[in-house]
Amino acid sequence: MGAMGGRISRDDVAYVAGLARLELTDDELELFTGQLAAVLDHAADVEALDTEGVVPTAHPLPLANVLRDDVVRPGLDRDEVLKAAPAVEEQRFRVPPVLGELP
Repeated sequence: MGAMGGRISRDDVAYVAGLARLELTDDELELFTGQLAAVLDHAADVEALDTEGVVPTAHPLPLANVLRDDVVRPGLDRDEVLKAAPAVEEQRFRVPPVLGELP
């Protein structure tokens, strides 16, 4: 496969598509070769940047926790909630079987 910063070939894209078990048409190979080349060129540009002394960050802007404090509050009344349910069984919501499984 071509090196990063070098031009990626159509054969490289076909090889990667084969690894991913993708069947690509000739038009898709052409399209994806150009797109992947652009991505790799951008990655090479980023790799070439001088990042000496740059502190790693997860976000470019300083963030503050904007969540509210947890406050204990009374929950909903179980009987009241179950009255609104379409089906109840043994004080729980009854739902249809998943994937045809029987209870």
